[in-house]
Amino acid sequence: MTHLLHVNASARGDASRSLELATRFITELEATDDGLTVDRLDVFDGSLPEFGTVAAGAKMAVFAGQDQTTEERRAWDDARAVFDRFAAADVYVFNVPFWNAGVPYALKQLVDVITQPGWTFAFDPEHGYRGLLEGKRAFVVYTSGVYADGRPPSFGADFTTTFFRDWLEFIGIADVHEVRYGPTVVNADVEGTRRAAIDATVTAARRFAA
Repeated sequence: MTHLLHVNASARGDASRSLELATRFITELEATDDGLTVDRLDVFDGSLPEFGTVAAGAKMAVFAGQDQTTEERRAWDDARAVFDRFAAADVYVFNVPFWNAGVPYALKQLVDVITQPGWTFAFDPEHGYRGLLEGKRAFVVYTSGVYADGRPPSFGADFTTTFFRDWLEFIGIADVHEVRYGPTVVNADVEGTRRAAIDATVTAARRFAA
């Protein structure tokens, strides 16, 4: 049995192009894997805990080998519940729209909640960081309304894929498949680009399942 976690980082609901492709990818996997279970995490549904002053204090207490306060333990437990849900998956599907050249803030919130010492990474003073979620796989859909590779800087920049790829590698997920769909707005052939993205998604799903 394979357990899949779908992380939806779009706030646009049914109008989301990235969500459309992620859903298509999962549908293709479900057609070939009767044992696939799917958990869907919408980072904009308000369920993610805050990671502010108290939680940061809890994290630094772990780094320093100190005891956490009662309030810090409560914040740490809330973060741990999100991590446990995340870590339970064998494979991940992320749909990530470009927001201001980066990732949506709610996705960054998820990253900051679960990227903790002893959970997603270990640290050695001599050798540095090591990701702890090895052996897992991921598929990522990136969408952009205006930006596209090869366009001049006046059409935007891409810190989205560079950040997210680095984060996946940092936590130990090295087997990553990607589809990029853009531009979805400033595009003379939006429908043609959409069809090409769907075809690429279907191909990626078949390779992923092979």
